[in-house]
Amino acid sequence: MSDDLNEFTADIAAQVESFVIAVTEVARGDDPDRAVSMLLLEVSQLLLAGGRLGAIVDVIPDERFEPDAGPDPDVDALREALAKLLDPIDTYTEVFDPYDTTVEAVTCSLSDDLADVVADLAHGLQHYKAGRLSEALWWWQFSYLSNWGASASAALRALQSVVAHVRLDRMEAEAEADADAASVIASAVEEAHEQPVQA
Repeated sequence: MSDDLNEFTADIAAQVESFVIAVTEVARGDDPDRAVSMLLLEVSQLLLAGGRLGAIVDVIPDERFEPDAGPDPDVDALREALAKLLDPIDTYTEVFDPYDTTVEAVTCSLSDDLADVVADLAHGLQHYKAGRLSEALWWWQFSYLSNWGASASAALRALQSVVAHVRLDRMEAEAEADADAASVIASAVEEAHEQPVQA
């Protein structure tokens, strides 16, 4: 690979590893109040790497057949920890292909999506750490287009929706409370004006 492509691969590897570490840390549940915000940020950053992978020409690996990267990463514990952490919001509805009008909305899970993304990325990291840079880059690009790009995009939409609901619903509730308070004050003022003046 060219020096430019080697540098590009190193950048992608750094973003991939950062995402895997961050999601694993969030899943530990040490800071549950910040979990959704942290995941929103991490998935957004990962999708920037995905966009870069989708924008470059098709990567051709050095070898015709994929070398053995070792056992697939076991993400079951991560999946279970995320499901527990995200329990109230873990399940959401998604349409996988917005251009296919025959596809109906399906029920998805943030914990499944995030764990699947980590599994795809970790597989590529195994190649990268073994020095098979072109194989790692090919794997990340291929799996971005075939799997983790869609899963991460769906997860991002769900996480953004959670944040939007929390913030906007709270603002709406505050506005309603302010309107109720104003109505009470207006009624009190009106009643005071209707009282007869005592001589």
